[in-house]
Amino acid sequence: MQGCGRGLRAAGRLGSVAASRGASRGASCGPGERPGGRGAALPAGPDLRHFLRAPPGPPPSPGPERGAAAGPGTVYLETYGCQMNVNDTEIAWAILQKNGYTRTKEVDEADVILLVTCSVREKAEQAIWNRLQHLKALKARRQQDRLPLRIGILGCMAERLKEEILHREKLVDIVAGPDAYRDLPRLLAVAESGQQAANVLLSLDETYADILPVQTSAGGTTAFVSIMRGCDNMCSYCIVPFTRGRERSRPIASILQEVKMLSDQGVKEVTLLGQNVNSFRDMSEVQFQSAAAPVLSRGFSTVYKAKPGGLRFAHLLDQVSRIDPEMRIRFTSPHPKDFPDEASVLQLIQERHNICKQLHLPAQSGSTRVLEAMRRGYTREAYLELVHHVRDSIPGVSLSSDFIAGFCGETEEDHQQTVSLLRKVRYNVGFLFAYSMRQKTRAYHRLQDDVPADVKQRRLQELIAVFREEAARANEAMVGQSQLVLVEGPSKRSASELCGRNDGNIKVIFPDAEIKDAAGCKALVRAQPGDYVLVKVTSASSQTLKGVPLCRTTLACSTA
Repeated sequence: MQGCGRGLRAAGRLGSVAASRGASRGASCGPGERPGGRGAALPAGPDLRHFLRAPPGPPPSPGPERGAAAGPGTVYLETYGCQMNVNDTEIAWAILQKNGYTRTKEVDEADVILLVTCSVREKAEQAIWNRLQHLKALKARRQQDRLPLRIGILGCMAERLKEEILHREKLVDIVAGPDAYRDLPRLLAVAESGQQAANVLLSLDETYADILPVQTSAGGTTAFVSIMRGCDNMCSYCIVPFTRGRERSRPIASILQEVKMLSDQGVKEVTLLGQNVNSFRDMSEVQFQSAAAPVLSRGFSTVYKAKPGGLRFAHLLDQVSRIDPEMRIRFTSPHPKDFPDEASVLQLIQERHNICKQLHLPAQSGSTRVLEAMRRGYTREAYLELVHHVRDSIPGVSLSSDFIAGFCGETEEDHQQTVSLLRKVRYNVGFLFAYSMRQKTRAYHRLQDDVPADVKQRRLQELIAVFREEAARANEAMVGQSQLVLVEGPSKRSASELCGRNDGNIKVIFPDAEIKDAAGCKALVRAQPGDYVLVKVTSASSQTLKGVPLCRTTLACSTA
């Protein structure tokens, strides 16, 4: 995995510029591999590995505090990190809801608290430890009142730190890795009997394809659809292959079913999610299993052999874009190496009016020497050639990227190479972070984290400043233009303004005023969430466009 992209980075946006993000509480969030399968109930003990290999037994009967009529309990879900974790939250809730659980948005009302966690940086994990300290007091009060409270850690941090989580202060009752959400009802039943329980086995085939996630933001205009799980890239800095396992893709049929369901619910924008979406490979249909492996673009390489067979990302994107012509389609995160020279994905983006003209191209560094240490599989020159190819293929495309400041061995000259790449490409959106070494990664075993913390922070701030300067220039080029905006709701800063995003995924703010309807309605209308509005841009910053609304329209009409 190349990082966690707009959706896959465990932090917010820069200029969107991202420096860090903590929790998105109450509703949301963010491989050394072993074969999959269910784990066993885990009594507290010194060695988890023994219990993880034991076969699962039947769930214990509910304890005396809760009768059968009361149901299994009320759950509060709190998500940290990336949009993959948002999707994991929706999957976990779908499983629990099917098993009789109810849900609350108030932590004090819950008898089950589940934290969906991130491990991509140390800061993300520290946020969970801090949160557990707050929950410690709540659990102590419940015990005094003889009202049991079960606390669970789910996701990447659960996978990485299972023993420490269970043994540290005995606060956590269950631990479930990203591939163990189906086992949550059993784990919770075990915990209700007074035992700790865990399942952190990674799977070679779990995609939750048969589970339709329950959207955590009911009535929302946008949604995220997971198309694959895991990552095989093994970039030297990245923990994701060790916390989410090997790469595997959902069958296309199940993805299309979910997108169709979202369309029927009125969702107007879907983002296809994965750690490396453009290496998608659906092997579920026998007739496509002998298809040739794709050829990498010139100047790109990979640490694994090319994988033949399967339906690829271009086919999926084509099918998804046909479901609803009024639904925008985005995807994140792709890897630069997986845009082959034949450019079928780029051609689709250019041709289809409902596939957003926006691409995430995570660079991570502008120095070829550092890119090699990161095992990214390309040089600075190959990356820039790809950028030129993308801009030639998709005129007006909006570009975003990820960057890491202060990676192992990075010199001032390397840093200046990254600064110059930011200036040369002029991204619209950026996700920039100081390097945080993670155990198990190749960098942890082979490299030295030798850039001092203060130098990392200085370099990060320099990158952020340059990014904002260049993003402001890129956005200022849109002043005077009309942009099609999907309305998301009221602006956070003013109830008299609306907020939405344009095709390039840039935030647009405009007055909540009566406007014409391009469909021919003579009466003036007010835009609502889910409407498309044509907005004339009057000013721009590195993060936001501001403008005046011209009319309400449709995606098809605005394109025509």
